[in-house]
Amino acid sequence: MTVQSLAEAIEVNPKTVERWITQGKVPYRRHQYATAAALKVDVTTLWDDSRNAVSAADLAKAEIATVYPHRHTVPTGLWRELYGRAERHLDVLVYSGLFLSEDPLFHDLLKAKAESGVQVRILLGDPGCAAVRQRGIDEGHQIMDGKIRNALVLYRPLVQSHPDIRFRLHESTLYNSIYRADDEMLVNPHVYGTGAYMAPVLHLRRLSGGSLFDTYANSIDHTWENARPITDQDIASITGA
Repeated sequence: MTVQSLAEAIEVNPKTVERWITQGKVPYRRHQYATAAALKVDVTTLWDDSRNAVSAADLAKAEIATVYPHRHTVPTGLWRELYGRAERHLDVLVYSGLFLSEDPLFHDLLKAKAESGVQVRILLGDPGCAAVRQRGIDEGHQIMDGKIRNALVLYRPLVQSHPDIRFRLHESTLYNSIYRADDEMLVNPHVYGTGAYMAPVLHLRRLSGGSLFDTYANSIDHTWENARPITDQDIASITGA
């Protein structure tokens, strides 16, 4: 990246960037984070500033908009409000996410978003895989596969009639359920011995130069790449059709 292009990307004078390089000047904090984001590196690799570690921690905290002690304490309408704001990305990474599949308004929202050009990706656990069986045991029951099958039955009209709403099955061990809409997401950690509805939820917002949001967003992408599309045979085996 040239001095000129970096200056344009972070909206500063090119001579200012030159002074950082040739004179060792340390930029303002906001310019440090903007530069690191533009170059796709950690800010501490650019400036050996002991304050950066503290600032990075503060920035991570700032990405946390709200913490809910349990998923059932999240305001009922927040899920649809968050997804309703999506203009580019709408992702669901879960094992079953049964509470969403049971919401007909969520189905309507998915259709509307897909029709408007939003990338919609729904990732459910493969009901026959070892990770799903283990998660059921970890939650204190053995019905996780059944919950996924119920979700698939409810999603069946979308799977069969709306190819722009993309569904895949994964075999990953999930440490969190993640619900993403553009630069916002709800993260529901998985806690051993506790159902997801009783586990905490973090409401995150991406900030320039931050890494907390992107850590979870990357998890969605990695899981998607290793998942497989849902087939008519999957649906038939579940519904008996």
